[in-house]
Amino acid sequence: MKFEETGLSDDVLDALDAMQFSECTPIQEKAIDVVLDGHDLIAVAQTGTGKTAAYLLPVIDLIASYQSDNTVKCVVMVPTHELAKQIDRQMEGFSYYLPVSSIAIHGGSDGKDFAQQQKALKSGADVIIATPGRLLAHMKMGYVDLSHVTHFILDEADRMLDMGFSDDIFQIERQLPRERQTLMFSATMPTKIQQLASKILIDPVEIKIAVSRPTEKIDQSAVVCYEPQKTRVLKHLFKTAYSKRVIVFAASKLKVKELTRELRKSGWNAGEMHSDLDQNARENVMADFRSGRIDILVATDIVARGIDIDDITMVVNYDVPREAEDYVHRIGRTARANNDGKAVTFVNERDKGKFRFIERFLGYEVRKEELPAEFGETPDYNAPDRPRGGRGGERGRGKDTGNGHGNGKGRKDDRRDRSKSSGQPKSAAEKSAAEQPVTEQPAQATQATQPAEGGQPKPKRKRRYYRPRKKGDKGGEKAGE
Repeated sequence: MKFEETGLSDDVLDALDAMQFSECTPIQEKAIDVVLDGHDLIAVAQTGTGKTAAYLLPVIDLIASYQSDNTVKCVVMVPTHELAKQIDRQMEGFSYYLPVSSIAIHGGSDGKDFAQQQKALKSGADVIIATPGRLLAHMKMGYVDLSHVTHFILDEADRMLDMGFSDDIFQIERQLPRERQTLMFSATMPTKIQQLASKILIDPVEIKIAVSRPTEKIDQSAVVCYEPQKTRVLKHLFKTAYSKRVIVFAASKLKVKELTRELRKSGWNAGEMHSDLDQNARENVMADFRSGRIDILVATDIVARGIDIDDITMVVNYDVPREAEDYVHRIGRTARANNDGKAVTFVNERDKGKFRFIERFLGYEVRKEELPAEFGETPDYNAPDRPRGGRGGERGRGKDTGNGHGNGKGRKDDRRDRSKSSGQPKSAAEKSAAEQPVTEQPAQATQATQPAEGGQPKPKRKRRYYRPRKKGDKGGEKAGE
């Protein structure tokens, strides 16, 4: 579908044409007219699907039709200052032919930036793109007027809740008019997101774009190894594959710090990114990585979404991600802008089940890399998982009776039982995993409609105006139906 087939005004279409955007992505195709029609919206779509334009384009169009009165009309909440600045840059392009102003409100800036933010908030920028904590800091100083806001947008809502911004969001939401349009975008739909939506949205239209599978340009592989072998395997990978423009994802900030120190000690040019760094430090690290002053970025999932760096050669999952969607987000940092990329995941003896789940989600088995003999013994990926914890587990004193307790017969019986286990059929857990259906591939985007024959000019479109809705109005229907 082409943008000119939506209800967007000519001024917005001219800006898109200047930016050489003509085709809608699936989320844009579904969301733009819903927003123009004034409905609340909850949309589930992963990073990289064009969701920012899906809400910015129609909201800019609506705001341009309002009477100019120097008030804040739209608040966009985002989890990080990097994303706030990125969206503000997109705003400049989309609103090029429209009298709509915007300002990014975030931490990690100097006194000059803070003064600019303060001035913009006092004078009433049309759109403010803000991190929750910094916006609250300005609000507590008494010069932020949100009483005229007509659009409230939560971008990457699931990540904001993961980062502990729930209370901040509700504090800001309570200062907004009740009659407004609220849009929520999230990469996933856990229970906490559904609860948040039920509290701040009114009869929302729901849109869900299936998480797409990784592009074929990413060469995916996995290395099955014991946990103590991982760092050595990582160094081997840097020597045999890529050692520049690489992101290494680890499960915790403590592990990120330790791994960065180890790599630096071994002569690698590595930097770290995690939540213990303040905004200035994080910004400096990202600037060094973008410019090539840092070759290897070791990070938590803080950079798994919302950061656009087009020339990443390799992504390494030092730890298996918790969710299949997180795996897609992580490895999606490589093979961007028509480049090829490599993604390698280290799977230890305890994470085999998690990685099998990811493979079921992908619908295919990821290639397993063989390590050189010098690394010694490695786990068998296809062997049954050993039980964890409890006295009946791998450290139990006797045979497992099925209830997590030993039977008191001592270690001899335990050894005898384990010696017989090698020829046993698959466990119930493995049978269940094998019987799981393969996730279907998501539907492809709708092809663009061909223009009418004869090349007649399109009729002048009617501008749609935002109509505030009251509690009893129905959502999910097109205006005039």
